[in-house]
Amino acid sequence: MNETTNNMTNKTTTVIAPDIVCGGCASSIKNALGNLAGVEQVDVDVATKTVKVEHSEAASRDSIIAALDRAGYSVQ
Repeated sequence: MNETTNNMTNKTTTVIAPDIVCGGCASSIKNALGNLAGVEQVDVDVATKTVKVEHSEAASRDSIIAALDRAGYSVQ
């Protein structure tokens, strides 16, 4: 699953990051993405290795993936 959906003013981007293995990974991802302009909420599911990001137009899908990559998490 690798998608972006729109609703009124916010977007939701969901990606799979196979390197997520623990709660520490989830915290690192939340910190990394939480610093991006336009990101409003980050949810990480360790069991399914998914990252769901609620964001405005100020944060693009590409900037979210780049931030994950900088934090050490590749995206499928």
